[in-house]
Amino acid sequence: MPEDMKAGGGDSSIPVEIDLSVEAGDWPDKTALTLLVDRAVSAAFAETGVAGHSELSIVFSDDAHIRTLNAGWRGKDKPTNVLSFPAFPFPKGGKLPPMLGDIVLASETVTREAALEEKPFENHITHLVIHGLLHLLGYDHETDAEAEEMEAIERAALARLAIPDPYT
Repeated sequence: MPEDMKAGGGDSSIPVEIDLSVEAGDWPDKTALTLLVDRAVSAAFAETGVAGHSELSIVFSDDAHIRTLNAGWRGKDKPTNVLSFPAFPFPKGGKLPPMLGDIVLASETVTREAALEEKPFENHITHLVIHGLLHLLGYDHETDAEAEEMEAIERAALARLAIPDPYT
């Protein structure tokens, strides 16, 4: 059963209103997810320097749902950890649009990756929220140079939260 909760409203360092929903999967409770998301979004915005006000949707789902999305939107018929769907094109460093878009995470894949990489589940969720948000903010990792730039921002945002570098 989907549960919706607003996040980002009480933290003035977050320039977005966040609509958080849990649609499926085995996730921490809504209060814990809201805290993780608020911290991740705040750290990402602090590192990018993007300002303004916008809206963001974060959906916590499962592998079946994200596999359907991945197949339909990217032509890849398999689950993945996180997908980002921008509401509007956003040039890096530009003014925030009224709505950034959606970030969707898949429970089973996120759980499996955290276990394989021997990292706390909450740290992996935080990293993937930052990663997904950076995509909505115009960052990508299609080339080595783009990947280096995006990963540097991810590392810095995670360091703000005392989360170890996920790429080492």
